[in-house]
Amino acid sequence: MSNNTVAQHSRAAFVSKLGGLLAVAGSAVGLGNIWRFPTQVGENGGSAFLLVYMGIILLFGVPLLLSEFVIGRRARANVGRAYTELAPGSRWWIVGMGSSLVAFAIFCYYVIIVAWVLYYFVLSLTGELTAGGAGVHFKDLFTGFTTDPYWPIICTAVTMGIIHFIIQAGVEKGIERSSKFLMPALFIILLVLTVVAMFMPGAEEGYRFLFDFDPKQVSPSVCLSALGQCFYSFSIGMGLVTYASYFGRNVNLNRTALTVGGLDTMVAILAGLIIFPAVFSVPGLSPSSGAGLVFVSLPEVFSTALSGSAFLTWFVPTLFYFILFVAAVTSAMFLHEVATAFVQEKIGYSRKKSATLISVSSLIIACVASLSLGPWDFIRPFGMNLVDFLDYTTSKIILPLTGLGSAIFVGWVMKRNDVIDEITSGGTFRFKWSSMFLFIIKYIVPVLIMVIMVSQFVM
Repeated sequence: MSNNTVAQHSRAAFVSKLGGLLAVAGSAVGLGNIWRFPTQVGENGGSAFLLVYMGIILLFGVPLLLSEFVIGRRARANVGRAYTELAPGSRWWIVGMGSSLVAFAIFCYYVIIVAWVLYYFVLSLTGELTAGGAGVHFKDLFTGFTTDPYWPIICTAVTMGIIHFIIQAGVEKGIERSSKFLMPALFIILLVLTVVAMFMPGAEEGYRFLFDFDPKQVSPSVCLSALGQCFYSFSIGMGLVTYASYFGRNVNLNRTALTVGGLDTMVAILAGLIIFPAVFSVPGLSPSSGAGLVFVSLPEVFSTALSGSAFLTWFVPTLFYFILFVAAVTSAMFLHEVATAFVQEKIGYSRKKSATLISVSSLIIACVASLSLGPWDFIRPFGMNLVDFLDYTTSKIILPLTGLGSAIFVGWVMKRNDVIDEITSGGTFRFKWSSMFLFIIKYIVPVLIMVIMVSQFVM
């Protein structure tokens, strides 16, 4: 590894182990847990998907998390420069550059969806969301909002302002401090809503769907879906290397990876314990409602299943969309930070100037992408609106490649002793399964990532 520069020695870092853990957990916990996970469970046989998913986390997700942690802390640099620090003179910088660019590209459309959640939270808070109507009313509400030329832009700008305020404050005073508040709040509210869902009429059927395992439901397609969900939910290939570079040597990387994986999965399961009892409480609704589950089906569930209590009809959706917004913001913070850190360390701008550059440029792209869903629907690269195009190119093409790059780099390029030294913090922590980890990261993980890539285009 090349010598660290003075700038690296003075670079920002997480002050506490808990703050760093919560920040990294926040990067993983997002819409993929509360929105995408229940949808995947609903579309792939319920409990069969859950069991396969938990196995894949241990075999695939945690080793990949750990590999990105190793790269980040060893290099003490943002993901755009980490590979150059560890392999100077090589072409591995391409993987780091790809991770930085993909984080920025994802942020540009992810912030739009976060803005949708903010809008629904405000509607819930004011009581307008479930004030009346059902079915087609909620579908029209969602379509009308996303295609409106003004409101999505306003909500996106407000969302960007919130994220920018946190990022420009710095790693310690912005990301770490906000994570210490947002993540505990997220878990507390999830637990409250889980208790409320227990008393819904469809609770028993929802629990049966989630936990009553039927081995006949396990199929290759279920396994592939679980593999893909794990990959995207854990933010693999998006620049976790940058967050890991803020870890001190007193952080146990192995334990942190296991804890992040556990917290991420816990949030997803709690989301299922809230959503499925609610969905099964309304006749005619299916747990496999796809993307419309959060913005169309659930408002109908809240207005119908809770119609006997005016307070719960207001309280439950308000809390739900609040935690969804919190989860989305913590992930958006991470994506913004990856891009901001790259600009700050690559160009030498101050943090505030770097954050402003990323916020302004991504807001412009986000506004254009949002308008491509409505009045500017003539913007259709390869026949897709700009949001779908950005999602397709990042999730199906670039992300698997950057994730594959990090696995190969740790498994085949870095010296075994350096990898073990980093995981154990120079022998401070025990790491019993080093041989198994290296075997998994060298052989199993790359094969599984290639399976993900191929399956996305042939299935």
